[in-house]
Amino acid sequence: MKGLLAILVLAAGETVTAAPPARRPEAIFTGAESGGQTTSAGRGRRAYAMPLANLRDEHRPAFTVGNSLFNENWVAAPASAEGRDGLGPLFHARSCSACHELDGRGRPPGPGETMTSLLLRISVPSEGGPQPHPVYGSQLAPRALPGLPPEASVDLAWEDVPISFPDGTQTTLRKPRWQVKAWHYGDPGPDLQIGARVAPPVFGLGLLEAVPAESIAAMADPDDRDGDGISGRPNYLRDPESGQRLIGRFGWKANAPTLRSQTADALLNDMGLTSPVVPEENHTTMQQSVARFPSDGRPELSESMLSQLTHYVRTLAPPARRNSYDHDVREGQKLFHSIGCAACHRQTLTAGIRPDTLPEIAGQRFHPYTDLLLHDMGEGLADGRPDGEALEREWRTAPLWGLGLLRTVNGHDFLLHDGRARGIGEAILWHGGESQPSRDRWMALPATSRNQLVVFLGSL
Repeated sequence: MKGLLAILVLAAGETVTAAPPARRPEAIFTGAESGGQTTSAGRGRRAYAMPLANLRDEHRPAFTVGNSLFNENWVAAPASAEGRDGLGPLFHARSCSACHELDGRGRPPGPGETMTSLLLRISVPSEGGPQPHPVYGSQLAPRALPGLPPEASVDLAWEDVPISFPDGTQTTLRKPRWQVKAWHYGDPGPDLQIGARVAPPVFGLGLLEAVPAESIAAMADPDDRDGDGISGRPNYLRDPESGQRLIGRFGWKANAPTLRSQTADALLNDMGLTSPVVPEENHTTMQQSVARFPSDGRPELSESMLSQLTHYVRTLAPPARRNSYDHDVREGQKLFHSIGCAACHRQTLTAGIRPDTLPEIAGQRFHPYTDLLLHDMGEGLADGRPDGEALEREWRTAPLWGLGLLRTVNGHDFLLHDGRARGIGEAILWHGGESQPSRDRWMALPATSRNQLVVFLGSL
């Protein structure tokens, strides 16, 4: 986050010099159309599950079929449910919607629960960057077909982190502590790297995919040449099909370059389903007992099914803003810009116009509050696991649109990559690294002003 204020005086008398103004100030968006003409007016439990408002009739059948595939419970092969079998043998969930309930955000498991909408990414270090573990691969599978043990059993505990505001207000954050109780395919060794990830919302992704790569690169400042303390950079990855080096856009560390690759990766690692993008099973050659289980063919998901599922997530609409003319919302929005939050949470992006871009999306000016770049978020959020070119402390700027409907849709308000934050205020307090100056400015505000910023974010 960048600051636009010159100097801020803390209650204790300490002065904090703010960062210079943003390189390209933008007019504050006060409307409701978060996704431009694609914006959905839904406000209820299905607010995240609506198609683009301008979706053409010829694109609706694929949306409907994709929706069915997204919500389908897959079963083990062979089964009478032809085209819906091939689950596992090792897997995380039985459907896309089990993790992304109503196309929304996941949460950490409660006491005694098996992980469902939160997963553990794993890797081992190497000279060329993090690599899949030779036995356990790149994602831990907490479930398995009958006759097989899951890869591991995991417990989650919370550590209290006390926080004091300059005005004397006290609060407590929570930090997750993951403990693997049993490894069912052998000790993974001392070099295992583990990173927790809750399932993110899946609406509005088609708009983010359509932002030109050069627009994302233009927002980057990896060497902080302007001296404002913000040094966002893209995460570059190899596309699994074309082999091209592309900018990552999706995932908590921007570790997927396209919706097609992101969808195929989730099908494989979350449900054990192969596809034309990744036709090999997710278990490793070291897991010989798993290999004897039958498959529904290679790939288990046809090209048509993968395309329709990708089309579905590409055409889910962002919900409209609410209460944008409320006094506290407007004051909170001014603070969001003035203390520097908008430097990373870029208010406005524009979709490109390319032959392969849906006409409903092409050229749309929309307001996701992200720059799709990696930023150093400080040691407090470091998870011990790099991802592609993303370092342990680096995270992609999370889009903020739809934030205020999370409790309505998913029944909770757990935020950040592992769901540690219990609401917007706690999420702000975890911001460190490049964003710490803005966090400190927010903490130094009067309680009424702090709440106005939270109210604004709840209107998105």
